[in-house]
Formats: sequence, structure tokens, C-alpha cells
Amino acid sequence: MGSLTETQTSLIIGSLLGDGAMRCKANALLEINHSFNQRTYVDWKYHILADLVGSPPKPRRGNGRRIAYRFTTLSSPQLTPYYRAFYRDGRKVVPYVSLTPLSLAVWFMDDGCKSYNALYLNTQQFALPDQRSLIQLLRRHFGIESTLNRDKTYHRIRIAVSSVPRFRRIVDPHLREEFTYKFPS
Repeated sequence: MGSLTETQTSLIIGSLLGDGAMRCKANALLEINHSFNQRTYVDWKYHILADLVGSPPKPRRGNGRRIAYRFTTLSSPQLTPYYRAFYRDGRKVVPYVSLTPLSLAVWFMDDGCKSYNALYLNTQQFALPDQRSLIQLLRRHFGIESTLNRDKTYHRIRIAVSSVPRFRRIVDPHLREEFTYKFPS
């Protein structure tokens, strides 16, 4: 296996900010796991990462009635630096990363949602300092203004209504058709 492409790198970073998970023994692997209803999205990710994967995505029964559609990459030294950057003591953290429009789009497709005219990135899994770092990244990389929003007992990132058009312009070239519903009309 050669080095990762820019597209693969962006997809990995966006996935790790979103729903992606990693495990590591000697080398790390990446798990992509979404609802069975999102199988075309999983297949798209699979095709981008295919040279890192041993077998194609498969359905898998989860807890209860949920059926997931997932794949894992092979353990690879190319992925290990991402594990070391994104995981501390077994917990996902936010390292300094360079966000691209594709990584932002993947992050949004994984964990974005709308409420009225605002957008949210469901970052509840991250500690507050990490969420503040993500707000800084959005501002610095793209000029997107955002704040923390309390969602019951946790916080998540709320994209300012004034930044929604800018956010959309940035991610639109990479947004898969099935995720356009996540934007206000």
C-alpha cells in the first residue's frame, strides 16, 4: 500500500470528527458504521478507501432492531498516526487537524443536522475544550461562525444562521444528494 491520497486523508479526518471509530493494537484500523438506510453513503466511503480494506461493507445486526451497514479497514501503519492523534486513553479527542471542504462535508454528513435556519454538528462525544477547538478551526479555516449550544446535558456546535450560506457553499461540491435534507429549505 502506498501513502494515503488527499481524498482519503480528508475522508478519514471527516469521519473521525463524525461517526468513524478506530482501534489499535500494533497498527490501527478504521471502522465505518452507519444505518443500513445509509448504505450508499457507506459504499461511497468504501470506494474511496478500498485499497485499505480487505472485504466490502456488510449489514450487521446491532442492539435491538437496528441494522447497521459497515466495514473496517485492515490494520495499517498508514492509519496509526490518526489513531495516535484522535485517541487519548481510549477516548476520542480533537487534535489540531487541517480541515478541507471534503472533510467538513463528511463530518456534516455523519453528524450534522438542521433546526429551523441553523445547522448543528453533533459533537457531544467531545470534551468542551475540544469543541471550542473545533469552533476555532471552523472560524480559522473557513470563516464560519459558530457557538456551543446546550443539548439537554451535553453541548454541540451550532453554526450561526449568518454562516449557513457560507457553510453550504463550502460543502456543496462534496455533499451527497441523500444528505441535502440536512439543510434548511
